[in-house]
Amino acid sequence: MNGPTALPPWLPTAPCTPGRCTAHPDGPDPDSGAGPLRAAARLAAGTAVVLLGVLLAPAAALFPPAARPALVRLWTRTVVRAFGVRVRYEGSPAAPGPLLVVANHVSWLDVPLLAAVLPARMVAKAEVRHWPVLGLLAALGGTLFIERDRLRALPGTVRAMTGVLAAGGRVAVFPEGSTWCGRERGRFRPAAFQAALDAGCAVQPVRIDYRPADAAAYVGDDPLGASLWRVVTTRRPTAEVRLMDPLPSGRHPDRRALAAAAQRAVARRETTRHETTPRVPAQRAVASDSANLSPSSVHQRASSRPAAASSSRTPS
Repeated sequence: MNGPTALPPWLPTAPCTPGRCTAHPDGPDPDSGAGPLRAAARLAAGTAVVLLGVLLAPAAALFPPAARPALVRLWTRTVVRAFGVRVRYEGSPAAPGPLLVVANHVSWLDVPLLAAVLPARMVAKAEVRHWPVLGLLAALGGTLFIERDRLRALPGTVRAMTGVLAAGGRVAVFPEGSTWCGRERGRFRPAAFQAALDAGCAVQPVRIDYRPADAAAYVGDDPLGASLWRVVTTRRPTAEVRLMDPLPSGRHPDRRALAAAAQRAVARRETTRHETTPRVPAQRAVASDSANLSPSSVHQRASSRPAAASSSRTPS
């Protein structure tokens, strides 16, 4: 998200703003609201589940590494459901092993949605480390922090990503570099894809869509509190997560070509996939993924104050 101060020119920014993107284009629908009691119950339940995860995060580190992904999936699925969001997953996760997961970026909900099926170490801006409560959770989850204002720090972040991938782990990143409303999308910045090339691992593109899109969009200087309230007051918020076929990095000559291929996969309409691929229920998709590593991190701001930036911005 764009803060009140000028950002360095190399950082990606989206034209999406709360005024343009979080209001329904046809005006409010009186039948689309969840009602104040249901909304309050959702908000309380979601907050309680998040806090429970924060309290139990140190204990989760005591579990064997092979058991941690199941705990992450269970917790993140519960978080999303507690806030009233219904989820539909399509496709199957890649086989166990090193993987760079890349997805379009619309909302703070993107992080738990990805972790529910593809637990991975998240890439996030360095400011997240200092956020109350969730900064600690992000650090415990093995988040790879990037100093987005220091272009010279980018190669070090890519090397850290390569190290995780080369060791057989997973890394998840939002290569658009900022949240977009869903109706508009950003260009995939190629820097993160260098890690996949260096580690010789595949890239799994993921497309995330929300219905209605305006309820979930977390853009511009939108406070997290306002975004949370839009989600819980929406009658039937739905997220659709489509796992595209993995892209072997070795088939692409450089990071720009690999980034472009991943962007095309995410942007592609799913008519042929609907015709040829049976839908995989969320439970089945989650259960089939037995790989990895460390708990997922929290990528978005945890206070209701306007954020300086909506996501970890990754220059090209």
